Amino acid sequence: MSTDRRHIIAILRGITPEETIAVCETLVQSGITMIEVPLNSPRPIDSIRAAARALQGKASVGAGTVLSAEEVDAVAAAGGTFVVSPDCNDAVIARTLGCGLRSYPGVFSPTEAFRAIRAGAHALKLFPAEVLGAKGIKAIKAVLPPEMPLYAVGGATPENFAEFLAAGCTGFGIGSYLYKPGAKLAEIAARASAIVIAYDRAKGRPAA
Repeated sequence: MSTDRRHIIAILRGITPEETIAVCETLVQSGITMIEVPLNSPRPIDSIRAAARALQGKASVGAGTVLSAEEVDAVAAAGGTFVVSPDCNDAVIARTLGCGLRSYPGVFSPTEAFRAIRAGAHALKLFPAEVLGAKGIKAIKAVLPPEMPLYAVGGATPENFAEFLAAGCTGFGIGSYLYKPGAKLAEIAARASAIVIAYDRAKGRPAA
């Protein structure tokens, strides 16, 4: 994966294994190359395994809503490369690192953020970002190691990308704004394209 990839994580909550490959390929074609399948989706490990095989070399596939070390093992066995959690769980972070995967735990406060950093997290998921707001994120960012990547999740949309980036975020996790169960591929493609355009504009990247 290129280090210049867009830091946009597509959160496919509720996706089924049968639709996973088509949806993921649509996202990759639109320029989104980080795919998260939350574990409270139908047969999520099957979806992760299918996506990891189909998108090898083209995208990073991982799991969200990971709440136990045993779930980390299942994600690793399916070919996932990163683990996202709604909370800061030391056991989950430790197992994620032990499996050679990237750890993105959810945090809401400086205390949780530093706990995750000390545990070895690769990046922090600021959740829910819409509650923290750009001002809250900017205040937390000021006391964190400057090199620690921050992803705004929960309320991030193309309309507020620039605001969150200015506050110190690296990227975003996009859920229901991008994908809802039953969504048509054309609708997903249109939303993904709008997200990519807004992200590139906010980052000052040249148009694709």
